[in-house]
Amino acid sequence: MEKIVVLTGAGISAESGINTFRDADGLWEGHDVMEVASPKGWNDNKELVLNFYNERRSQLRKVSPNNAHKALVDLQKEYHVTIITQNVDDLHERAGSKNVIHLHGELLKARSTFDENLVYDWESDIEIGDLCERQHQLRPHIVWFGEAVPLLEKAVEIVKTADYLFVIGTSMQVYPAASLIHYRKSRVPIYFIDPKPSISENELADLIIIPEKATIGVPKAISLLTDE
Repeated sequence: MEKIVVLTGAGISAESGINTFRDADGLWEGHDVMEVASPKGWNDNKELVLNFYNERRSQLRKVSPNNAHKALVDLQKEYHVTIITQNVDDLHERAGSKNVIHLHGELLKARSTFDENLVYDWESDIEIGDLCERQHQLRPHIVWFGEAVPLLEKAVEIVKTADYLFVIGTSMQVYPAASLIHYRKSRVPIYFIDPKPSISENELADLIIIPEKATIGVPKAISLLTDE
């Protein structure tokens, strides 16, 4: 089977009702992002950070996968599909996607502050006093600003194998995730789906821009692919 690698960002989840990472004023749900998404923010105010992600987790339970998520699942019938997402929600999995890599962590997991390899499935709130098996405080399993992206090398190797590349709902302006498109093989088409594309078709070879929101653009991209 031919391989499709899909890179997704906040835009695909926004249509399900999940707010995008940063508003125009640089805030995330009214907070400076460094207060709630950095090691310093965690060290300064653990309770604030835990409450912030507890609210995100609660919001996630109230939303559902949209037609863009579902359209990607249908691709699995004819192609080997791997999704590399910057999103921390589980909407791809809930829709039925089988191969999903979360570059920036997962909201429904917690991890030890003592050993980053101690990771737990976690659907309820994380509270001060919730401890790992080594008796250290648990934190959200989220990659914060200033932290390494552990799955980046794995993502690079997957992109290298792609026969087609989809980019959905992400500006591909934030590094290191933005670097991934540069690892595709020569002549591999990129279907770039975003209502306000941050790139023009003459910037990269074999780039097809679909200036639509994900629920409209993903089916269009799939139609173009199958016609090809």
